[in-house]
Amino acid sequence: MRPPTMLHRLAAEFIGTFWLVFGGCGSAVFAAKFLSDDGVSLGIGFVGVALAFGLTVLTGVYAFGTISGGHFNPAVTLGAALAKRVEWKALPGYWITQVVAGLVAGAAIYAIARGREGFSATGNMAANGYGAHSPGGYSLVAVLIAEVLLTFVFLLVILGSTDDRAPKGFAGLSIGLTLTLIHLISIPISNTSVNPARSTGVAFFNADGAPAQLWVFWVAPLIGAAIAGVAYPYLFGTAEELAERPVRDDALPGGTPEH
Repeated sequence: MRPPTMLHRLAAEFIGTFWLVFGGCGSAVFAAKFLSDDGVSLGIGFVGVALAFGLTVLTGVYAFGTISGGHFNPAVTLGAALAKRVEWKALPGYWITQVVAGLVAGAAIYAIARGREGFSATGNMAANGYGAHSPGGYSLVAVLIAEVLLTFVFLLVILGSTDDRAPKGFAGLSIGLTLTLIHLISIPISNTSVNPARSTGVAFFNADGAPAQLWVFWVAPLIGAAIAGVAYPYLFGTAEELAERPVRDDALPGGTPEH
């Protein structure tokens, strides 16, 4: 079977990142605090938003993982490159595609949300933040620690789930459930990033201080991912060489084991 071209891989990353940002942030904008006409809450709340993020990455990994690796996140691409799961030359194209896809998703959320009478995007686009812009009022230091730590764990799960030694066919499930858990932990802290493309996608539509704080949600996830990418082989050992394909065919359902 001929491996996917770079164009195929970037198309997969675009659609997968769009789906993650639109599904996750869109659920927060459209449904998290929805009220009926008589004031009864019909919203999904932050538990529902956490599940929405997990479901988007779960479905995206199964749909596109064998094409692009199913990163949908600049931090994941960095960690994968450092762990020799994807070639370094792919990183610029992946990053640009992921950020553009996030912005397109943010624009789509904004366009739809404007259809509701009285909607104001300012402060209501599921942006990440610290201090006054943190849902729970957490400080910059607290947000930095949380984002670095949670991205580190997220990358360890991704690298472990797609390792040759891992049970085959469960990568998407473990990655999706981990992202759900990460959101359950950190929505009150930072509104959960662990993904610079997700943060960038809505920050400029949200305004209200979000663009000025965006640097945190690039720096912290990239640090966490870099630590995981470097540490994984030392912590758990590996015999892998630089992957010729972004993910092994047997890591997802329907794949053929490598020999």
